Amino acid sequence: MTRLFNDPARFTDDMITGFAAAHQEHVRAVPGGVVRARPTRTGKVAVLTGGGSGHYPAFCGVVGPGFADGSVIGDVFTSPSAARARSVAEAAEAGGGILFLFGNYAGDVMNFGLAARQLMDDGIPARCFAVTDDIASAPADQTARRRGIAGGLVVFKTASAAAEEGAGLDEVVRVAEHTNARTRTLGVAFDGCTLPGSDAPLFTVPEGRLGLGLGIHGEPGVSEDTLGSAEDLARVLVAGLLADRPADTDGEGRVAVVLNGLGATKYEELYVLWGAVARLLDEAGLTPVRPEVGELVTSLDMAGCSLTLSWLDDELERLWLAPADTPAFRRGTPRESPVDDAAVRPAAAPRRPERSAAT
Repeated sequence: MTRLFNDPARFTDDMITGFAAAHQEHVRAVPGGVVRARPTRTGKVAVLTGGGSGHYPAFCGVVGPGFADGSVIGDVFTSPSAARARSVAEAAEAGGGILFLFGNYAGDVMNFGLAARQLMDDGIPARCFAVTDDIASAPADQTARRRGIAGGLVVFKTASAAAEEGAGLDEVVRVAEHTNARTRTLGVAFDGCTLPGSDAPLFTVPEGRLGLGLGIHGEPGVSEDTLGSAEDLARVLVAGLLADRPADTDGEGRVAVVLNGLGATKYEELYVLWGAVARLLDEAGLTPVRPEVGELVTSLDMAGCSLTLSWLDDELERLWLAPADTPAFRRGTPRESPVDDAAVRPAAAPRRPERSAAT
């Protein structure tokens, strides 16, 4: 049950206000979402995460040096509008173009795509990329139809790190595509989530059962199975991902791993599960590289978890390990943007002329 709210219709706006107030060293609120508190260097590609709220720390929790430049935030489980996306893009844009990163959901694809076209019409290079890591949502020969769930964290991280290194827009898009092609996720739900103001969950799971292949917008699993021990669940998750291993990763044994809690599965439970997962990965000849265990892509108060594997090559391992400093994800000590006036864009760039009604 989601219990703490004022007006349910303003849940997202109230959340953004509180989030920005709590993390002023990292972010500032702008219409439509948040951007980094400090301006970035001139010419840097601005990587923007985006989607509906209800998934914290995705997507706004990873805004900061070494990671995203901003986040476009929609209402709970609702795609943000094109106007919101364009607003955040204009606040984050530093002369290197915009890359919108989001999960593969129809509303996100439509609205971010429209915003990118509008930005291009205004002379700002803009691209979109939709993550497709959820193996339960479509078969292996139809990966373009798959949803984006917790594996987006790995895609967002590597693309953002490439942009931080100074890669151009096309190169940052290539890194996102390359990471996504090597990333697989499988999730399970033990119980559904409840929207603010609602008195019942979006779905329920019978006692002693689990929903296999959940979605992060309150979608139930695609099938049900018996809820056994942590060891049993680890075997289901690892076996499912290994069966869908990307074809071009034979002989590569180093993987980025995300064991993700969905909101009501506590860290102690995740660590019990991780002990079994780690052993099974070792038996399969895989070496986790800086694994992440915790709540990283949630679904309000959903009980459940997901496991992500992303097969790394030398380039992706470097980017996965690169420093980052955000409200919810910290690694090493990223270098701050240059502070000389010639290298830093103004904090508030003049707005471009409004588009005419005819365009």
